[in-house]
Amino acid sequence: MWNGHELARFRRALLEWFGQFQRDLPWRRTKDAYRIWVSEIMLQQTRVAAVIPYYERFLEHFPSLQALAEAPPEDVLRLWSGLGYYSRARNLQHAAQQIVAKHAGGFPKEPEDALALPGIGAYTAAAILSMAYGARLAVLDGNVARVLARLDAVRGDLREPKRWRALQETADALLDTQEPGDWNQAMMELGATLCTPRSPQCLLCPVAGFCEARKQGITEVVPERRKKREPVAVTLAAAVFLDRKGRTLLLPPPKRARQQEARSAADDVPTLCCRMWHFPTVAAKENPKLQLLRSLASFTGAAGPPLELVPLEPVRHSVTYRDITLSPFAIPCAELPRVAGAKVLSLSDLSALAVSNLTRKVARTALALASHEDRAKKKRAAMQGRLQPVF
Repeated sequence: MWNGHELARFRRALLEWFGQFQRDLPWRRTKDAYRIWVSEIMLQQTRVAAVIPYYERFLEHFPSLQALAEAPPEDVLRLWSGLGYYSRARNLQHAAQQIVAKHAGGFPKEPEDALALPGIGAYTAAAILSMAYGARLAVLDGNVARVLARLDAVRGDLREPKRWRALQETADALLDTQEPGDWNQAMMELGATLCTPRSPQCLLCPVAGFCEARKQGITEVVPERRKKREPVAVTLAAAVFLDRKGRTLLLPPPKRARQQEARSAADDVPTLCCRMWHFPTVAAKENPKLQLLRSLASFTGAAGPPLELVPLEPVRHSVTYRDITLSPFAIPCAELPRVAGAKVLSLSDLSALAVSNLTRKVARTALALASHEDRAKKKRAAMQGRLQPVF
């Protein structure tokens, strides 16, 4: 790519920039492999700003790899709740349990051992091992690939296997073997903060003079944007039972993932609810209210009183390529139905269980209605008090 002198200049310029301008992130203040690992898993497909409070809260509850391995899975998911992509949390704990069983509780130092753990691929292994142990492994993620593509003016789909392998070879060649951890972070930082997908800040870039795409004036079109999968519209309906004490009913996660979940079926309700605690929910392609009523028949029995379904504001949510429209219905009742395995809790305190963002949105909609009705009752009571005759 460059001769030895040019490569040395490139490395020096990037590392000096990183030393001066890097963001102060909590996982950059440690060499602990466990903490670096947690951060890398959380940062997958999630913004840094969203990760920081989760990262700090998670480590407060699970300060060591051993603590994570021994924790109830429900507690792990509850602390991950709201971060999304919950398979990451499940894999994290499964990997921790394997590390305790096979590696005496210490994150493995050999790449092949790290790659054998659930949820860890080539990028994650290289990131953890280089930052924690100084392993001479170059990372390649979306940010780094974009930087490399612009440096060499690489055209085409970067994720095409042959092209991705070539990018990895370039990353390996550029790696500063004296400071591999800082080098990898510097490359990722450059892609995340300056060499962004749109409107890259070339004037601030410490290595702009090495960039072939800038010389050719093609930084806005390199790399080529990937074609997104066409979204699939999904319609659901959910029941929010409410008793007089403001309590509701949540159903438990399925005990084991169904085979079709691996295929991400569009109408697979357990998958769409992230296999977590959720309101009674059904796929509703035609009449949401009618289909929900039919599904609730087993809750109330034929002899029970007819259910009053109060429509709430529709909820919109996205899960990967699925665009979900959920029609929630409040169901006032004197007593909540008894359902095996279900949990009864206050509608305003769902944080006691591991729930998805979709379930949180439904709860907020129901709480908004409850709050409105409560204000209306207080207003009517106040009006009646003012209108009482005085004798």
